[in-house]
Amino acid sequence: MYYIHGNKILHAVLLLAGLLLLPGLSPGAADKKSAPINIEADQMISRAKTNSVIFQGNVDARQGELLIRTDRMTVYYSPEETGSPGPGPGGGDVEKLICTGNVQISQGDWLGTGKRMDYFAKERKVVLTGNARAWQGQNMVSGKTITYYLDEGRSIVEGPASANGRKSGKKSGRVKAVIQPGGD
Repeated sequence: MYYIHGNKILHAVLLLAGLLLLPGLSPGAADKKSAPINIEADQMISRAKTNSVIFQGNVDARQGELLIRTDRMTVYYSPEETGSPGPGPGGGDVEKLICTGNVQISQGDWLGTGKRMDYFAKERKVVLTGNARAWQGQNMVSGKTITYYLDEGRSIVEGPASANGRKSGKKSGRVKAVIQPGGD
């Protein structure tokens, strides 16, 4: 079931068209960036006052090799500018995505999971938090936060900090990696 707030059907269509142009959901060649994005969910809510669209319930978003699955995805776009047609409802560009609940993002043999994912379009980076884990083939890394830069294929994994801001000395609070010998 899709619910669109008020008479915002045109705005929702414009947003979905804008998502087709969303840079960063697929790293690499320009043809991957222009590949159509298909989003399926149990419900969609357009919220013009907050410049956002919410997809919730079994969200499945695909663009080329990239796949995002989550319980809830909120797409935020910049406020419209007069006479400036663009991806978001009324003309704003997509600024960020926030996914919550059972987040999985994958591309090729890379898979990232967590309770939350924030995607920042300008920086083209993904931040996974809440039991964050990432796999590249059989190799796995986990930590409090995994930041992945799509254009660079580079990631930063951070362990939890103690209450006073220093890294915890406990082994359970450290970054963990499992690297399979002979793996990629």
